[in-house]
Amino acid sequence: MPDRTLHDTYDHLISLLDSSSVDYRLVDHEPEGATEAVCALRGHPASEAAKCIVLRVKVDRRTTRHVLAVVPGDRRVDLDAVRALFAARYVGFSDPETAERLARAVPGTVLPFSFDPGLELVADPAVVAQPKLYFNAARLDRSLCISGADYGRLAKPRIERIAADGDSDAPDPV
Repeated sequence: MPDRTLHDTYDHLISLLDSSSVDYRLVDHEPEGATEAVCALRGHPASEAAKCIVLRVKVDRRTTRHVLAVVPGDRRVDLDAVRALFAARYVGFSDPETAERLARAVPGTVLPFSFDPGLELVADPAVVAQPKLYFNAARLDRSLCISGADYGRLAKPRIERIAADGDSDAPDPV
């Protein structure tokens, strides 16, 4: 993905935050995209992180949707819950190229916001309930902290229970 696109995604996020007059804090750190490692660099528990996973949802033989699932950093996406939510035949992780194109960010920097109409945003209720919510800001070396309530108001995700307990073997983007 071209560096310009990544820069545009970061700028789009900051413009959205500034124009909405919400309180947020930028946190610079060593480049890192794995949830546990970046949480340690930022100095907070993984439960306060937004883990963002791009999913491919096959509703039927002809219909494929893409979903950005946002769960707390200490949890994993419950694929069965997402499958039931969309009455889908299949739910799996999107291929990296599609995920980067739709999220407009590389793995490890995916925002819990969707700036593409082809990417549906679904967040677990535990995400918007966080007093402090951290996520990489479309960069590996900079994160953002915002309240879960402000995140919910700005991002307008569909709020559904999609988090399962424990870690998964899935890729670990933040």
